[in-house]
Amino acid sequence: MTTAQQVVANRVQEDAPALLDLSHRVHAHPEAAWEEHRAAAWVGEAMKEAGFEVTSGYLGLDTAVRAEYGSGPLTVVVCAEYDALPGLGHACGHNVIAASSVGAARALAAVADPLGLRVVLLGTPAEEGGGGKIALLDRGAFDDAHLALMAHPGPVDVAEARPYSVTHWAVTYTGKAAHAAAYPEDGRNAADAFTLAQVAIGLLRQQLPSTVRVHGLLTRGGEVPNAIPELTRGRWYVRGETTAERVAAEGRVRRCFEAGALATGCELQVELESPPYSEFRNDPDLLASYRRNAEALGRRFDDADTALGRMNRASTDMGNVSQRIPSIHPYIGIDSAPAVNHQREFAAHCVGPTADRAVLDAATALASTVVDAATDAQVRARLLERRTP
Repeated sequence: MTTAQQVVANRVQEDAPALLDLSHRVHAHPEAAWEEHRAAAWVGEAMKEAGFEVTSGYLGLDTAVRAEYGSGPLTVVVCAEYDALPGLGHACGHNVIAASSVGAARALAAVADPLGLRVVLLGTPAEEGGGGKIALLDRGAFDDAHLALMAHPGPVDVAEARPYSVTHWAVTYTGKAAHAAAYPEDGRNAADAFTLAQVAIGLLRQQLPSTVRVHGLLTRGGEVPNAIPELTRGRWYVRGETTAERVAAEGRVRRCFEAGALATGCELQVELESPPYSEFRNDPDLLASYRRNAEALGRRFDDADTALGRMNRASTDMGNVSQRIPSIHPYIGIDSAPAVNHQREFAAHCVGPTADRAVLDAATALASTVVDAATDAQVRARLLERRTP
C-alpha cells in the first residue's frame, strides 16, 4: 500500500460513523426514481461537510447533485445512486452505493492536491428505469471527466460488470368498453390484447438468443369484471448482451404486441420510459487495479457466471457512461445468500455488519484505484488524452 493509499484508507475509517449513518438513513427512507429528495440532500450535506463545493438540482434535475473538490488536471467522477424500488425499498442496495461513493470521494479529497486530482461526486437519480445518468450525460455532466467509477452491492463480489443493454417500454392497448354479459359483441377487449401478446412473447422465446431477456408486467388490466376492459397498460423490458442484439430482438417483440392489437381490434401505443441503457465497457487498467485493492482488503471474487454472481449481468445506465468515459462498476458482496437483488430479503441485508463492511471496503478500494490511476504514469497519460467533446 502506497502512502497515498494509506491516507485514503485512514480517511475512510475516520469517516466510518458518518458514512454508515448515511447508508442507514437512506435505507430507512426509500425514495423511488426522481423522488430522492431526502437522499440527495443528505448526500449534498455530507459533501459540504468535507469542504466540497456542492450544486443541488444539478443541470435542471431536482434530485441530482454535483460536489467538487480540487483543481488538478485529472478529473475523476464517483457516481452515487440512491433511488429505491417501488414496493421493495432498497432491494438493490443503493444506500450502500450512496455511502461508499461519498466515502471514496471524501477520501480522495485528502490526496487531491498532491496527486493533481479534481474529485467530483455526482449524485445520479433514477437508475432503476429512469436513466438519470443518461440525462446527465446528455447535458454535459461527464464532459470534463477522465474516469468514472462506482461499486454496486450483490450477494458476492464480482469485479467485471457485464450488464445487458436494455430498452424500457410503456405499452398501452385501447379498446372499447361494453357490458360483458349483455353486449359483449360491442366491446373490443384490451385485456385480451395483452394476453395474446404475452402468449406470443412466450412462444417467441424459443427462437431468441440465450442472451436475450424479455420480461414485463401488467400495471392496469381493466376496471370491473362485468365490463369489457377498454384500457390496459404494462411495462416491458427487452435486453440483449449488446445494443445490436437488443435492437434486433426489439422488432420481433414489438410484432408480438402488434399481433395482440390486430387480433382484438385494439389500438396499440409503445413508448420509451427512458433512453435505452447500453452494455458496459470495462476499462482494463482500472478493473485490474480495483481487483488488487479489494483483494488487499480481504475481498474474494466470484467471477464465474454462477447463480450468485449473475448480478453483474443486470442492466445499468452506467453502461452509457462507460461507452464514453473509461469506467468500472464492480460488485461488492454483502453475503446475502440465498437472498439476491430485488428481493425484500436482500433489502434487509443492506444494513447490518456485512453491508457496513461493504460500504467501507468499496469506498477504500475505489479511492485506492483512483490513486493507482493518478500515480501510474502510463495510465494517467492515457486517461488525460480524453478531451471534452
